[in-house]
Amino acid sequence: MKKINHFLLLLAALAFLTQAAIGQTTGSLTGLVVDDKGEPLPYGTVSLLKASDASLLTGTAIELNGTFKMKTPAPGKYLLRISAMGFADQDLPVVEVTSADFSRDFGKIALKQDAKVLKEVTVQNLRPLVDVQADKMVVSVEGTAMAAGNTAYEVLAKSPGIWVDQDGNIQLNGKQGVRVMIDGKLTYLDGKQLQTMLQGMPADNLKNLEIIANPSAKFDAEGTAGIININLKKNTLNGLNGSVYGGYLNNTKSGGNGGLNLNLKQSKWSSFATVDVAHRPHKRTFTMNRTFFNAEGENATLSQKGKEEAYTFAPSARFGTDYDLNKNHSLGASLSLSHSRAKSGVNTNSTLFDPRETGTIFNKTSTHNNRKFTSASVNAHYVGKLDTLGTTLSADIDVARINDNGLSDFLNYRTREANSSVEEEYFENDNPTSYQIYSAKVDYARPFPGIKGKLEVGAKASYVESDNKIDFFTNEGTQRVLDPKRRGDHFIYDENIYAAYSNFSASLSSKFTLQAGLRAEYTDSKGNSIPEQKVTPRSYLDLFPSVFVQQKISENYMIGYNYSRRIFRPRYSNLNPFRFYIDANTYAQGNPYLKPEYTNSFQITQTFRKNYNLIFGYAHTKDDISEVPAFYPETNSMIFQQRNVESETINATLVAPVTVTPKWNMNNNLTVAYQNFNTLVDERTIQNAQTMFTAQMNHNLLLPKNFKVEVNGTYRSKGVFNVYKTQPAGWVDVAVKRSFLKDQLDVSLALTDIFRTQRMRGTSEVNGNINVIDMYQFGQGARFNLRYRFNKGEKFEMKRRNSSLDEVNRAGGN
Repeated sequence: MKKINHFLLLLAALAFLTQAAIGQTTGSLTGLVVDDKGEPLPYGTVSLLKASDASLLTGTAIELNGTFKMKTPAPGKYLLRISAMGFADQDLPVVEVTSADFSRDFGKIALKQDAKVLKEVTVQNLRPLVDVQADKMVVSVEGTAMAAGNTAYEVLAKSPGIWVDQDGNIQLNGKQGVRVMIDGKLTYLDGKQLQTMLQGMPADNLKNLEIIANPSAKFDAEGTAGIININLKKNTLNGLNGSVYGGYLNNTKSGGNGGLNLNLKQSKWSSFATVDVAHRPHKRTFTMNRTFFNAEGENATLSQKGKEEAYTFAPSARFGTDYDLNKNHSLGASLSLSHSRAKSGVNTNSTLFDPRETGTIFNKTSTHNNRKFTSASVNAHYVGKLDTLGTTLSADIDVARINDNGLSDFLNYRTREANSSVEEEYFENDNPTSYQIYSAKVDYARPFPGIKGKLEVGAKASYVESDNKIDFFTNEGTQRVLDPKRRGDHFIYDENIYAAYSNFSASLSSKFTLQAGLRAEYTDSKGNSIPEQKVTPRSYLDLFPSVFVQQKISENYMIGYNYSRRIFRPRYSNLNPFRFYIDANTYAQGNPYLKPEYTNSFQITQTFRKNYNLIFGYAHTKDDISEVPAFYPETNSMIFQQRNVESETINATLVAPVTVTPKWNMNNNLTVAYQNFNTLVDERTIQNAQTMFTAQMNHNLLLPKNFKVEVNGTYRSKGVFNVYKTQPAGWVDVAVKRSFLKDQLDVSLALTDIFRTQRMRGTSEVNGNINVIDMYQFGQGARFNLRYRFNKGEKFEMKRRNSSLDEVNRAGGN
């Protein structure tokens, strides 16, 4: 640990010392280019023209953060012309330069989007898929061939630095503990329930993903590995506009989806409606082999082989409207509805050899699951501009209700080789789960133009109630009665979180900018196991500081230094002490004594020539919440339970976009991470450490006849996760897109996992007990999609709104 700390200090010191020689002080022309929504606009150009005849003298590129800087020219009169793809050019007023040290800051320069220019340009240029900004990585989704017919879950799972396991748990840069937001609103869900919600969200409606490894104090402190914010598409046109789409998919089973987007802007009202219906097949095969010691200390083996087939029907809808009270103040409301009905069947064959038994024991298990997931959330919001400086005040109120009801039946035949006897075991269970979520927040921001700074303060309060119940039944003749051999469970969890934050950013000099913040969160929770009449209350206050410093060493080299402290509270279901049945020899059990995990993370981001990024990170987590398998030899069974462990991660990420030709670009991402987990099992510490890497490459090509091709390749080396050692895996996806009818009709075809190599394989060893698993989720498939766009209107500015819902992530939906 000391060696690691010394290494980080040395690395930071070297980065500060690599200063370029300071030349003579000269004047400059500077400014910030933004779009019609006030967002920084990169990848444009600033041209210096003679005022007399508008002839071009020189120019410079606009940086990733939207700023530009140009050396002051010789004395004279000049024009500045700002250009960006898809936007109308803007000429700034004549500038008269009087001396070599003449300087002028043009402030914010807003460009207006031009629909005609945008159409002409998009068929001739390819935009970057990954954009590394000062505090986040932005992955473009809108308009990509790979997004058509896909889901938000699949797009997220294939983004740079992200890995998702079979249970929907997300890792970022080798670190678990990621929280997911939608339009700045925390979902409060994770695991299977988050997976279900994202699988019901079409990727066609996504704009981009923001991957934030070290969020500022303005964001909820929840999420030790960081935050992934999913931004949905926003309306930008007057009048009526929208799109209609449909698609077909096949991955040995057939499915499809279709939907409609409508946007209407009239006078002071701007409204939207989105409806989508999907029917998605799912299939997986798996094998599991266990070697363990039985109660007498003898070696026993259990081999399992299984197959699951499932179908999900998932309609969803979003509605919203904003009303401009005047040019500076607006009110709005939105409603999000989602529903999914999933039916699955799992068939498992297992063979048990135990020296205590005479002969082998065979188990044939059949499980049928019917699951209904429903989510409804309402948001009301206010956005106001308080003065000409840009001071803003916003407020959000959110209410959400989630129901996740599962009905399952289990049938197991146990055959003993010794006497050919057959034992039949049958039971059913009902598992209704509900979440009620209430949240409110207020945010205030005041700019300080004199120091190019901004002060942000805010507060938030949230309340979540999780109600989880399970009952077991069996059949007596034609009657369904409670199973006397299996006890039901009822677990209620209440949680209140009160938070306040302050965040300040400023430009310290021409080379240094600073952002520092502090967030306080008070948590008051209570878990109530009703059958056991056991209540577990817990209250705690935490402070979460964050600091970000950016140093501009030269025009082609910048360094950012980032630190944050964050928390990951236990998932609601993981606190339930009840034992959940998976198959005849496998269970999952909650842990009411789980403590929240805390992470201190550091990051150094180096940017070369404004395009290439090398990122170093280190994170140490106390009480890391990790799944640990435990073997019970007296029953030959395995129980999976979440426990608190210690972990640390060191990682380095290289982002290197390459423009081969104007019609061919590549996005290359390489992440190398060292992970070290220390898990205490039966008073013995199990250390699991490994250096792993993930390489991702995306090719975007513009072919003749306006065909666009995307080729994505991913390789993940062997690594570790909790007590598991994972094996290498790699896969390749290809997509082709073509536009017709003056770019109003898009036709796309995508082939995923074309070599059928996206497998999940892993091994765990706990106190001499070995578990080996091999799983394939049938990612190989094909999708064919159509989208037709229609619009009639002009551009307009739409108010930004980020609601306060953050808790839906830990429950599992939106």
